[in-house]
Amino acid sequence: MPMASAARAYIAETIAIGSELLLGGRSDSNSLFLAEALAAIGIEVRFKTIVGDDQSDIAGVLTTACRRAGIVIMTGGLGPTVDDCTREAVALVTGFRLARRKEAFESMRARLAQWGRTPNRGQLRQALIPSRATVLPNPVGSAPGFALTWRNACVIALPGVPSEMQAMMQKSVIPLLADRLNRSKQAPPHPITRVIFHTCGVPESDVNTKLQGLIRKRTPVALGLLASPTGVLVSLTTRAHRSINEAVLRSLAEGVRARLKEWVYAEGQDTLEEVVGRLLQRQKLTVAVAESCTGGLIGYRLTQVPGSSAYVDRGALCYSNQAKTDMLGVSAHLIEQHGAVSAEVAAAMAKGMRERSGASVALSVTGIAGPGGATETKPVGLVYIGLDGGGDDVRAKEFHFHGDRSLIRQRAAQAALDMLRRWLIDKAGT
Repeated sequence: MPMASAARAYIAETIAIGSELLLGGRSDSNSLFLAEALAAIGIEVRFKTIVGDDQSDIAGVLTTACRRAGIVIMTGGLGPTVDDCTREAVALVTGFRLARRKEAFESMRARLAQWGRTPNRGQLRQALIPSRATVLPNPVGSAPGFALTWRNACVIALPGVPSEMQAMMQKSVIPLLADRLNRSKQAPPHPITRVIFHTCGVPESDVNTKLQGLIRKRTPVALGLLASPTGVLVSLTTRAHRSINEAVLRSLAEGVRARLKEWVYAEGQDTLEEVVGRLLQRQKLTVAVAESCTGGLIGYRLTQVPGSSAYVDRGALCYSNQAKTDMLGVSAHLIEQHGAVSAEVAAAMAKGMRERSGASVALSVTGIAGPGGATETKPVGLVYIGLDGGGDDVRAKEFHFHGDRSLIRQRAAQAALDMLRRWLIDKAGT
């Protein structure tokens, strides 16, 4: 495989293929993984393109990508259906004729045999690989990928299924690219290093204000802020010499922690539910949840963590007033007096759940996710989160979230988990 020109060797472009990515049916998560994986070996993603399942459109963006990047990674369009046309588009652009490759066919047949199936006519298309391309085995699914060089650009095609794409990146693509860069005549750049902080409960504008002046001019570190429904992600990114990286980033990271304090709930790839899980396990505590408004989202997130059965006791969906009374023992009079969406009922829900379950701590949520159900005094987005840690330790907090029904539910679940995180930290300190 010929070497890419030095100027473009460390510049990458990712192309996500699939009409569903353009029609709103699915979001592109592959590019995020690819950017992180490539940065770790010193390759910078400068361009990202999304294109539908149209052969000529794919050919067009591939041609453009090969002009401006030394590495082009395509994801999607390698399946068995007629709209999967990445192979044909690559053949059209490069002039490398498609042919059934024995290694691709045998790999696919072996994979299907494990599932008790034999290749059908559509799946046979998956073994069609452009000539001069290296077949990349798929250790998870049936569709093989491939890599080839065209006009000094390394073109790599991978399946769009995230689990398959990620496995092939780790097993085949990263070693291939690392070897390619090692053989390059140009000294490889230092890896792109990032330190990531996850925050909750503080707006992006406040984060920006708190971090102003942290990074001085000419410091080779970029500060990034990214707001999402669950909080603000803060990143420090540099490509300076490794020894400079370590010293500068360590100092700046300490500055971020000092300025954002308790709003930082995790660093790196940790999720809030993983952080909460570790705190529960460390203190040998269990948790139960009673959800109205979040529809089980808190319980779902807690149980996404492997091993969570050690500390998650149970959960209940209590949308109707009757359910709150029957399942949690919330007084009908209390609901009538304050309304189902109130601090008093949230606290009673948490207390009832903890007492009935016997868990160490219980969380509860009650709110108005919309679009209906609001009143003059209780608007859409009003949410109360309750927590009962036993004894007199019963509390409820009022929140006002914005957005549509889905966003309000996501924000409420995040706030509830963060409330539990803070309670666990306080408890450990007492």
